Amino acid sequence: MSQEVSNIQPVEVWKNFVLLNQVPRPSKKEERVIEFLISFAKKNNLEYKQDEIGNLVITKEATLDMTTSQTVVLQSHVDMVHEKNNQVEFDFLNSGIKMYVDGDWVKAKGTTLGADNGLGVAAIMAVLESKEISHPKIEALFTIDEETGMTGALNLSDSILSGKILLNLDTEEDDEICIGCAGGIDITINRSYILSDLSNDEVCVEILLNGLTGGHSGAEIHKGLGNSNKILFQILNEIIKDFKISICSINGGGS
Repeated sequence: MSQEVSNIQPVEVWKNFVLLNQVPRPSKKEERVIEFLISFAKKNNLEYKQDEIGNLVITKEATLDMTTSQTVVLQSHVDMVHEKNNQVEFDFLNSGIKMYVDGDWVKAKGTTLGADNGLGVAAIMAVLESKEISHPKIEALFTIDEETGMTGALNLSDSILSGKILLNLDTEEDDEICIGCAGGIDITINRSYILSDLSNDEVCVEILLNGLTGGHSGAEIHKGLGNSNKILFQILNEIIKDFKISICSINGGGS
């Protein structure tokens, strides 16, 4: 299946995506994917350096025809969202993503695919190893932990880059360039509660809500797609109009 994905055009990008997806890379546990990229840099005789937070920069000198051009920073984040269907058994910490081609789409078997931002990383790798592309000096910036707080970008060393032009390859459309950012915020809410025993006249009921289309909060928030957490609480709000309920546990999706 992965070989089928490797043959997609442009091969230079997709074969790197396949190699990348063999490396577990959950947010906040990017050590192995950083080691993978360092090995890639060494294989291609490219200089590299890391900052204190763990971001990696791989440098490729300009081709002879562009030595007077400004340095360009190509940036992507190396971590991916690790989610799976409930019925799927999968070890994200030790297993590579199982990919396959379905018509015009590349998909993963029961898990997230990691194209965000794996395809950006793979595209940068293709540029770094190319012997044919004419380019200025390139600083390939691979940031960590984008999905759970952007801690890599927020704590980026101010001395690790020299380039003044940055292209972020974490994009939604392959034929568009976006200038700007919607921003983001993390909210953590804590509340204490007292556990109580189940009484004899109470009945246990499990509500399972799944099978929704899903979507990205940045690119698809305007489409009105169902959010299982919101729908679940809407259901509970209707139930408590006629019944007294106690909640045992609630488990919703992650990022």
